[in-house]
Amino acid sequence: MTLSLTSFEQDWHAWHVDREAYFRDPLGWVALTGLFWLTDTDAAVDDLPGLWRADDDAVYVGADISEGLSVDGVPVDGTTVLHPVEGSPGLLVAAGDRRIEVIRRTGSVALRVHDPKAPTLAAFGGIPTFEPDERWLVTGTFTPFDDVRTITTGAVVEGLEHHHAGLGVIDFELAGAPRQLVAFRGKASGFHILFTDETSGVTTYRACRSLAVADPDSDGRVTLDFNRASNLPCALTDYATCPVAPPENRLSVAVEAGEKLPIR
Repeated sequence: MTLSLTSFEQDWHAWHVDREAYFRDPLGWVALTGLFWLTDTDAAVDDLPGLWRADDDAVYVGADISEGLSVDGVPVDGTTVLHPVEGSPGLLVAAGDRRIEVIRRTGSVALRVHDPKAPTLAAFGGIPTFEPDERWLVTGTFTPFDDVRTITTGAVVEGLEHHHAGLGVIDFELAGAPRQLVAFRGKASGFHILFTDETSGVTTYRACRSLAVADPDSDGRVTLDFNRASNLPCALTDYATCPVAPPENRLSVAVEAGEKLPIR
């Protein structure tokens, strides 16, 4: 006998399918094959075409047109200057089927290489999860800070920092005890939460997981669905520069919900 799924389970399964499709992008996170930090001296980088260097203002890539580099469809023939923005998604340089992502992090510049033929992408078998359970769907109350606070966290790459816009705190109850999490500004709306719990480093990724939370209602109420606790890209690749959770967001409870540690 086949059991029908509840709307809660159907919604969760649709979210999970979307998450795995996101990581199967042929030029996405699982397709990364390297992370290379630049210096202020022209140098070849791994097997990439061209010579690369960076300073406090820009990135410079020099190549002959025959080397096949291009930026926004324009071939690189001589020296091209790029201006990656601190903390933002990188600028892309095409090199055949590969994409070279130029990023600036904590003042330094690196190249991330995306390759649709990456062995990690071919071997990607999906993201293991806990079974969805409505007991991990909880209501909280958002209390804004008087002013937006810049909250600095470390990163999975030693020496890097991330600076987050802290908007306030969310108070809720979980496993019979009061809890609180600091909420950062979301990408488009709502909140973005980075947290660890007693599963971190055991069955889930050690640095943190992420939770998206919609805007509060008129009474400040929000919904926290830990069934959608998500891995950051660094859980699936060694070539990401993801943040770690702030000390305030380390929960002393095992949140056995959401995404587990991927098998690599």
